Amino acid sequence: MPGGRRRTLARAKIAVLISGRGSNMAALLYASRAADCPYEIVLVASNDPEAQGLHLAAAEGIPTFAYPHKGMERTVHDALMHAEISKAGAEYVALAGYMRLLSPEFVNRWAGRMLNIHPSLLPKYKGLHTHERALEAGDSHAGCSVHIVTPALDDGKVLGHIRVAILPGDTPEALAARVLIAEHQLYPRVLAAFVSRATPQPPAGVPNDAA
Repeated sequence: MPGGRRRTLARAKIAVLISGRGSNMAALLYASRAADCPYEIVLVASNDPEAQGLHLAAAEGIPTFAYPHKGMERTVHDALMHAEISKAGAEYVALAGYMRLLSPEFVNRWAGRMLNIHPSLLPKYKGLHTHERALEAGDSHAGCSVHIVTPALDDGKVLGHIRVAILPGDTPEALAARVLIAEHQLYPRVLAAFVSRATPQPPAGVPNDAA
């Protein structure tokens, strides 16, 4: 309405879990800086206190948490992570290169609210060494997929994927570099669409401007 203030809908709060350099975390973070992005990053957490992505997140003003998992029972470590995620007020969890199998207890706590990005065209090549397996199989395309996390490895509903052509003479490293570019494009887009569908919208007929 003229002279009124535009109502700003609350953005979904996301915790991102990483284990390394955090390039997909960075893609999610920088996408969240767009004015129309429906989510914000409220925590970046890791099972490795030396993960490079933690330094980037901290430099960008994002709260971080890290606790090493070595020597701990999986459920105990997951409970620590869950406590920090909850304390940060996160509503969703995005796994971004989190190289640790999660306990069923943790997954069930975040059922329907946790996504992962995987470097293959699921359901092909679940688990590790996806690029090597695609090349060995003689596939014409590799790619990446974003899926809902379930207790079964890389087995949840696929929400989106991007195909990446395999070139003659490709090595796993060369293919991985191109797939990573696709990951950075796919993950922010799918996460934004997912939280937009999951976040309650104003009822039909209610204007978006308030006097």
